[in-house]
Amino acid sequence: MTKLRATSSRPARRLLHTLIAAAAATLSAVAFASPASATTAPSPAPLYVTTDAGRVHGLANGSVHEFRGIPYAAPPTGELRWRSPQPAAHWTGTRETTAYPPVCPQNAPSPNGSSEDCLYLNVTSPAAASSDSKPLPVIVFIHGGGFAIGEGADYDATKLAAKGAVVVTVDYRLGLLGFLAHPALAERPGGPAGNYGLQDQQAALRWVQNNIRQFGGDPRHVAIDGQSAGGLSVLAQLASPSAAGLFQSAIVESGAFAPQQKTLATAEAEGTTVASALGCADQSADCLRNVPLAELLRNEPLSITPGYVDGAVLREPVLQAIATGRFNRVPLLNGANTEEERIFTELGLSVTKGATTILPGPITTETYQSTIASNFGVTAATAARIAAEYPLSAYASPALAFSALNSDANFSTPALALDAAASLHVPTYAYDFNDNSAPERFVPPALGSTATHQSELQYLFDLPNAPLPGSLSADQEHLADTIRSAWVHFAATGNPATAGQVWPKYDVLRHRVLSFQAPDSKVETTVGAQHHSLFWLSLTATVPQ
Repeated sequence: MTKLRATSSRPARRLLHTLIAAAAATLSAVAFASPASATTAPSPAPLYVTTDAGRVHGLANGSVHEFRGIPYAAPPTGELRWRSPQPAAHWTGTRETTAYPPVCPQNAPSPNGSSEDCLYLNVTSPAAASSDSKPLPVIVFIHGGGFAIGEGADYDATKLAAKGAVVVTVDYRLGLLGFLAHPALAERPGGPAGNYGLQDQQAALRWVQNNIRQFGGDPRHVAIDGQSAGGLSVLAQLASPSAAGLFQSAIVESGAFAPQQKTLATAEAEGTTVASALGCADQSADCLRNVPLAELLRNEPLSITPGYVDGAVLREPVLQAIATGRFNRVPLLNGANTEEERIFTELGLSVTKGATTILPGPITTETYQSTIASNFGVTAATAARIAAEYPLSAYASPALAFSALNSDANFSTPALALDAAASLHVPTYAYDFNDNSAPERFVPPALGSTATHQSELQYLFDLPNAPLPGSLSADQEHLADTIRSAWVHFAATGNPATAGQVWPKYDVLRHRVLSFQAPDSKVETTVGAQHHSLFWLSLTATVPQ
């Protein structure tokens, strides 16, 4: 999910934190106390690999080898808080990497605990892979969670790795610790500050280049993959000059929702407000680095949107970089789900222009147009135009009508715009995930089932920490097998089309998109029309943003 934006009142902020706490409590009760999690498995055989910092001991776990909690950078604590990631220290002897590391600090629970010392990654490889065999393609997955919550341990990569890839999941600094911009934190006066979480991701990618061969992976065939905030992270790495050469292909899942980034000046102005709220009236780096962690989490503002143009990690907004060809030119696989906003609408939230806000109240026939107006910040006349494009007579309820239009505006249309821009420069493959009977693993589907935000994740990974149980049907398992195979083939070749699968490149003339459906997917050319994309693009061109 995307970063929550500040609202104008303390009650609204309290409601946002209540929603987070409620979701966290559900996750804790369902995922952490589940009988399955208490099952005792046979002790796996030991496994040893030597990295550039020292020897590690992992798990031989059935069909895969797992290494959990390998440090890729020094702990960003003390004087390293709000600094670029530094190299991990070498160690002697053998380091145990058989348990997941603590999660980066966040306002959500984790079975693995929480610590500022959190720059670790996890490696899953097929049991047959080794440094002596033919190297396998690598998929580095960057988790979502609005740059505020989440961890690599949420994603069990066993089935994805079994398709013939080495899979790496990464933890990176979140929230204020990952994305606070403040003039006092710049390494030189007037220099760039912030985007530490994006720098962490690059440090992890450098670790992959230096070490993945020892785990059976090929550093010349690395795909970065991310979902939601992780997908936006992938776009940022595509646009970042300092990420050049660290990957050879890119996968963006539901990540095109925020193609425009704010300026460093705006981010630093927000940062000075944060410093004052934390009690640092002198606006000094020393004061900020000594603020207790609990105080940081209590005062985490909802107005910081990560990925600003700092002049170093990012020199321009991501869509502008891609549209002009000023990006790391690698094959791109990009897509969105049928109705991304359904899960947010059910929570009384909306993701618009990369920020999440609370809806003003229940969406009824009477409030439909006013909700549209407040959501997009448009006039009543423009809201009426939008409502006419999505007439209530075409939907079972006003909430479903609003969910559909909000999804089209904020996810599907930006994804197609990204496809069009990227296809002018690199091989681009587009998908629309349309399994509308996908199990809902995160929020009970009060408005009915659909392929919403995060629905596709269970087709790539097992989700051991998901709040709700769920299993795939035989047809859905077939679709999951298709998707995993496509991701691995894309990492290996830059083309996701496997044997027997037709998946043409996207181009601005034919708009060919693969619609993921169970059991068999198909190529469509009308996805833009299904999501009213021409309407939204024309509206964007005429309405101030």
